[in-house]
Amino acid sequence: MISWQLQEAKARLSEIVKQVATEGPQQITVHGEPAAVLMSAADFAKLNASKSSLLESLLRAPIDGEALVIERDKDATYRDIGL
Repeated sequence: MISWQLQEAKARLSEIVKQVATEGPQQITVHGEPAAVLMSAADFAKLNASKSSLLESLLRAPIDGEALVIERDKDATYRDIGL
């Protein structure tokens, strides 16, 4: 990833935006420390695409050609802890 100092990034923003499209994300630093990353709108959309929860993924997972069914035991559990 190419890194730019903030002052230079402000002066060359148009060029950096073009580079984002061809070379990928560009890092911007302030006082030598990473401060921001400029990325394409398409990369940002992919990064923020709604992700399913683990449960949703498990429910969609095929097991021997059938959908996974998760059932919870509704019986109250009792555990003797020896007090």
